[in-house]
Order: sequence, then C-alpha cells, then structure tokens
Amino acid sequence: MKKSSIILMAIIALAIAMILVIYTDSSTYSTFKEAKEKKTELYVVGVLNKEKKLDYDPVKDANLFTFYMYDNDSTECKIVFNGSKPQDIERSEQIVLTGKMEGDQFHATKILMKCPSKYNQDQVEVIEATTASL
Repeated sequence: MKKSSIILMAIIALAIAMILVIYTDSSTYSTFKEAKEKKTELYVVGVLNKEKKLDYDPVKDANLFTFYMYDNDSTECKIVFNGSKPQDIERSEQIVLTGKMEGDQFHATKILMKCPSKYNQDQVEVIEATTASL
C-alpha cells in the first residue's frame, strides 16, 4: 500500500472521529430533574423567579451570585453562580445555564440571557456571563 493512501485513510478516519465528537457533544436543553439524574454538565433553559430575592453582595463576595429560576417544566431551583451578577438579569426573558446539580442546587458555570432589545421590539439581545477565571 502506498504511503499517500495510508495518510489519506488516516485523515479520513480523523475527520470521521471529529464529526462524531461534535455531534455527541452537542446537547439539547435539559430540566433540573434530568440534571439531578445525570450529574454531568448540562444546559438548562428557563425563566428567572422574580418573586424571590437575587442574592449578590460584592462587598462580602464579589464572585458569588445566587438566584432562583424555573425550568421548562416549571420546576424551581436555586442557582449558584461563581461570578459577578450579570447586568440586567432582571430584564431577561429567558436564561440558559451551563452547569450541573450539586445536591439541590444547580451550580452554573455560564449564564446566557435573552433580553428584549432596547432598539427593536421584534429582536432579542443575547448577553453571556461566565465564571471568573482563577
């Protein structure tokens, strides 16, 4: 077998492996119930519970923000985010969290907020917050 044929087969095998990794890693939105069962990092989408207090005290701990959120199944859960409070989270229409459950709390590593645009009523503005890098 020629050396070029072996290299070509290796490149094709690598491309197939990369495609499989990309498709198996792309996940759909989960609920808090699924996050409790799986214990892996998932995406949870929901809305902010505006009736409960958003807890952020930058004097006490600037990298701790907690709040309550409802998922798509209307299950409420306490969210712990090790980062600063995202600006305008109270205005968000929808929140997408990346993280995992630890006990009864969801520990988010990323917060993606979908807020109404202040310029066009038909458009949605997307704001992303990530945990502070140590």
